[in-house]
Amino acid sequence: MSASKECSTFIVMGASGDLAKKKIYPTLWQLYKKELFPANTKIVGYARSALSITQLKERVKPFLKLGADEEKKCDDFFGINEYVRGAYDEKEAFDNLAAKIWKLEQGFTAGNRLFYLALPPSVFDVVTTNIKLCCMSKTGWSRVIVEKPFGKDLESSEKLSSHLAGLFKEEEIYRIDHYLGKEMVQNLMVLRFANCILGPVWNRNYINNVVITFKEPFGTKGRGGYFDEFGIIRDVMQNHLLQIFCLTAMEKPCSNAAGDIRDEKVKVLKSVPPIELDDVVLGQYVGDPKGEGDIKEGYLDDPTVPTGSITPTYAMAVMKIKNERWDGVPFIVKCGKALNERKTEVRVQFKDVPGDIFEGKAKRNELVIRVQPNEAVYLKMMTKQPGMSDDIVESELDLTYKARYKDVPLPDAYERLILDVFYGLQTNFVRSDELAEAWRIFTPLLHQIDREKIKPTPYVYGSRGPPEADAKAKGEGFCFSPSYKWNKPQPF
Repeated sequence: MSASKECSTFIVMGASGDLAKKKIYPTLWQLYKKELFPANTKIVGYARSALSITQLKERVKPFLKLGADEEKKCDDFFGINEYVRGAYDEKEAFDNLAAKIWKLEQGFTAGNRLFYLALPPSVFDVVTTNIKLCCMSKTGWSRVIVEKPFGKDLESSEKLSSHLAGLFKEEEIYRIDHYLGKEMVQNLMVLRFANCILGPVWNRNYINNVVITFKEPFGTKGRGGYFDEFGIIRDVMQNHLLQIFCLTAMEKPCSNAAGDIRDEKVKVLKSVPPIELDDVVLGQYVGDPKGEGDIKEGYLDDPTVPTGSITPTYAMAVMKIKNERWDGVPFIVKCGKALNERKTEVRVQFKDVPGDIFEGKAKRNELVIRVQPNEAVYLKMMTKQPGMSDDIVESELDLTYKARYKDVPLPDAYERLILDVFYGLQTNFVRSDELAEAWRIFTPLLHQIDREKIKPTPYVYGSRGPPEADAKAKGEGFCFSPSYKWNKPQPF
């Protein structure tokens, strides 16, 4: 069957919400503009709000980043859009949605349907049940994209997974974590397994520690109500950073097929014991009275945050892997809001040079994979000071994307992942057993924090976070070198 005989419908469940407005529709616009959609693709928005396509366009357009000559293209994009108003808990409303999709499929021999759940978790069950009852394709494939959070702990996650498994096949479910679509996260597999020089040293014999860092320079900005329900561990660490952890630590898969890669991610997670409270530093930001604007306000100053909340906005956890490759190597995972910079990176710190002949001047080698911003890979190493001096200094071998690939645009993570779903590629999505192992590692800690009402340590907006975190990292063997600073190369 030729592709021209098929059509595809992308259904945005929750089309009137913030996620759809700020992320999903802008992503669909980019795919349309770049002509990456499969042939004959239509978009249908579904939500409880009464909206016309014109009103939908007015809501979404400010987030599309239109070029000067793209107005006509934008009009064409909204020309392939439809909108259906309906409740999430009424079968009749989903029958109406199904009728709209069926009408769009007329004249094609196969109609494929992709449902994106841009919805709060509270309605996942009823919405997916109604999709299964009313809206599955009878002539093509049906696929469902589920946004995080995938539960709040192991029990709620398993309940959701069991519910979805009762409705759909695993190959029809795409649990999206947008970090798996980021350029440098995807590059981790290539760096590790396509370069002979890294394989022999990627183990406990050469690596002292691995630090995975996520920093945001802003606070909750009015999203405190949502954030406070989950906290930084559930919001960032248990999903985004754990995905990076898996790709950094897992064994080489026997192929680059989705099943083989995901098998190895599950295997390394099974080797990680549950995190204990002694392995963790928790923090909550307070305002900086010397600052200006938002920086003067602490987390508890956000009117959407419950009074007296002890929800952490910063967390560091030391993870250990009980296997032959990594036994004894701490993986220091840290994330926080209202910090001193925006940065996500993996920092692999190697051991000290044995038999040092340079009087302690030789600093540790580090391989740094900078995920965002300014995507880069650089190897920190020692070299001779140029000129007549015989001193040794820290420098780097540097691959900065904006310098090396200055004319190559990097697609947004959501663009990659949504396109993957259209083509049935599951490598960059979370499998149910992987999700269960992730929650097994974090659930006892989360329950203890909630049960004992562990109060986080205050840290000042715009700082590095709680000083206890730096002390904890040092105690785990991380060695900070204040004499070195990576300078972003300029494009040539």
